[in-house]
Amino acid sequence: MKKTYHYATVIEALKILKEKGYEYDYNVNEQEIIDSQDELIIDEIYRYEGETNPDDESMVYGIKSKSGKKGVYVTGFAANSISEAARILIDITIKNNLK
Repeated sequence: MKKTYHYATVIEALKILKEKGYEYDYNVNEQEIIDSQDELIIDEIYRYEGETNPDDESMVYGIKSKSGKKGVYVTGFAANSISEAARILIDITIKNNLK
């Protein structure tokens, strides 16, 4: 992982990532994260925390595949909103930080 960015909103993070070429929507193609987890690199992470409600927390991932495809994945951060794909991205992030 290269950097963690702090944008004012999730929309702003997605806009900036799109300008950097992260156009593929991994939310629509979530199974691809599950099937290709060894091929993915997390370039950027943005964590957005709601001001009044912890359930408003979300993560925006800038993901690049080893083949060069760049995309985004947005997930909630509450325990009940973490999908299998989100767990995989958290694991990839942890592994990258341990290197």
